[in-house]
Amino acid sequence: MSRFERVRERLRRAYESGRDSVRSRRTRPAELPVEAEVASPTSPGPVAPPAATVVGAPPPTEVHASTVSRDDADVPHALRIAAAWSWRLIVVGVVFWALIRVVGQVRIVVIPLAVSLLFAALLAPAVGWLLRLRLPRSAATAVVLVGGLAAVVATLTLVVSEFIKGVPELSANATEGVRQIQDWLRNGPLHLSDTQLNRYIDEGTRWINENTSSLTSGALSTAATVAELLTGMLLVVFATFFFLRDGNRIWRFLVRLLPVAARWKVDDAGRASWETLGAYVRATVLVAFIDAVGIGIFLVAFDVPFAFPLIALVFLGAFIPIVGATLSGAVAALVALVDSGLVTALIILAAVIGVQQVEGNILQPLIMGRAVAIHPLAVVIGVAAGVVLAGITGAVIAVPLIAVINTAVRRLAARRVPDTPPDAVVVTPQAP
Repeated sequence: MSRFERVRERLRRAYESGRDSVRSRRTRPAELPVEAEVASPTSPGPVAPPAATVVGAPPPTEVHASTVSRDDADVPHALRIAAAWSWRLIVVGVVFWALIRVVGQVRIVVIPLAVSLLFAALLAPAVGWLLRLRLPRSAATAVVLVGGLAAVVATLTLVVSEFIKGVPELSANATEGVRQIQDWLRNGPLHLSDTQLNRYIDEGTRWINENTSSLTSGALSTAATVAELLTGMLLVVFATFFFLRDGNRIWRFLVRLLPVAARWKVDDAGRASWETLGAYVRATVLVAFIDAVGIGIFLVAFDVPFAFPLIALVFLGAFIPIVGATLSGAVAALVALVDSGLVTALIILAAVIGVQQVEGNILQPLIMGRAVAIHPLAVVIGVAAGVVLAGITGAVIAVPLIAVINTAVRRLAARRVPDTPPDAVVVTPQAP
């Protein structure tokens, strides 16, 4: 044996000897102290082993499973939970605020896309019907879209022509209505004198003169508003065409951008949300049509001017739940008041209230069903937020957006495996 091998053998024996001694110390039971002596500055006393219990010492602080240090254990559990919820809600609020700011900056694109989604959900069954007749997809989409645009243009043309035809008669009736209001202010419970009436009229005229510059500046920006409106309308038309023709392909492309583990649930939630949106839009159109017919019967029966424009206004107002139909009905009652007097206006108002009650208590629960049922408080809050963020368009989009989000969150939170699509290829492992 060489010298190098002898040195290596000695090192190995020394290592094994040290390892055996360490193992024996670990397996040897700890010796308990005989008696704990009283510690003093000069005689600190024996040190208790880790497993020993020192008499008179405070119990150790129990560390909760949710804490990472003993300092966190000193904070009450309820306060820790409240703090955890607080910072998470702050993060969610900041993200939501940033999202609203981004949407506000590009609203000229976001709002037309949202409107085009509503039109696509409304017209999708017609496209599907034409596809079942063996019509090519592009041709079917073009036929449905052109037909929808023609119906909208014809309706707007009829409304505008009826409005222009009835303006002179309404102006004369409005003048008579103003005179009756003045007589009521003089002889009614207020007993206003001619001097007070003239003073109020002069103050109104002065306010108009003082705000002429602001009104003019608002009119000067009309060109930009018209340009944005035309751009939005073109974007709505093109986006609706491609949503109807390639909507399924666009959705599959977006789903493929997600992680593989999330694709199934997101696809299931998205398709359920699209069904909810389609059901909501079609039910809203049906309810709006019934509202317009119900109120229109009374307008025609009492020979109220602008009957057809008011019917169209009621139909469009019904797309804003609760608020829109009420406001449009109030406009109809006001026109009846100016033209036909107080009794006719009260009858029209009663008809509007009756139709609204039938709609809210019978039609909407029966037509829309539980799939798109939303609490009235959520509807009112959503409409108010939509008006603040995007005006009338925001009020129209708010409620279907809430319905879609409600369905998507419920599907994502559900602990279920989505159904396997019919074209999926399932690969099973082979036994070795």
